[in-house]
Amino acid sequence: MEILAFGVQADEKPLIERAFQGHHEVRGLHVFLNEDTAPIAAGHEVISTSVNCDLGAGVLESLAAGGTRMIAQRSTGFNNVELKTAERLGLTVARVSSYSPHSVAEFAWALAMAVNRRIVRASTRTRDFDFRLDGLMGRDMHGRTAGVIGTGKIGEAFTRIAHGFGMRLLGWDVAENPACRDLGMTYVPKEQLLAESDLVSLHVPLLPETLRLIDGAALRTMRDDAILVNSSRGGLVDTAALVAELRAGRFTGVGLDVYEAEAGLFFLDKSLEAIEDDTLARLVTFPNVLVTSHQAYYTADAVGQIIDTTVANVLDYTEGRRSENVLVPRS
Repeated sequence: MEILAFGVQADEKPLIERAFQGHHEVRGLHVFLNEDTAPIAAGHEVISTSVNCDLGAGVLESLAAGGTRMIAQRSTGFNNVELKTAERLGLTVARVSSYSPHSVAEFAWALAMAVNRRIVRASTRTRDFDFRLDGLMGRDMHGRTAGVIGTGKIGEAFTRIAHGFGMRLLGWDVAENPACRDLGMTYVPKEQLLAESDLVSLHVPLLPETLRLIDGAALRTMRDDAILVNSSRGGLVDTAALVAELRAGRFTGVGLDVYEAEAGLFFLDKSLEAIEDDTLARLVTFPNVLVTSHQAYYTADAVGQIIDTTVANVLDYTEGRRSENVLVPRS
């Protein structure tokens, strides 16, 4: 059986082909799945998708009409999948329930330190042989307060690094993590965490309850000199409200690896095109903002685990097994 994989990055393609070797044929496509590209999947019982693929109702209808019966999502998040429609159409949907939490946690810290110590600005200057220190002053993290919103596996890994810096630890989540408490974390209401933290890092999934969790009111609760990092999902932050606060001169730094309207932009080369998204275009002009292209997960370790789990999910489907990764079971 040939499996069609959408949204495959160049670094990822040989890993996918090697992982499926001896099991099934796989054809990796750089294009993302959407209403225009869905007809390509016709005749493929199993497809694999990435987090920025469109798996809305219309796309799922097209896939089902073309003979697709199983979708193996190569990510933990599945907010891009219309699960009720998939169930109605009899489509099996599986995801990668977990992979290296260190990949995302370490990258979140890379963003935090980059904006705190003005690394991008310094690098740009030295390329022009400008070695002044003006405007590059940062702050010690030691002794300051880290607020961790979402203390699951990734949040815990982020907390362990914060503990290593010698920071005061505040947490907010629907359920407390004993490992974080053992590190000295105090769980507090979200508003208190935002008001008292020098660094706020987001590690919750995007759900209806967490959509724009950091809205205008939340941003105004934060300290003027705080650092905000989001390496989870773009929809957690109201970007227009964030731009308004940045225009008012607030925040030491903002590090974003995700953006709420990133579909159709991230993972693609848009350097020769006019960007129609005015909010993103304004966001990247602020000198205290660093935007990266949803790459926090992108380590050989994490991607290898994602692909191995994807292969296992496909084999479970073909051999009639079910695992915790299944979001919509085989009908």
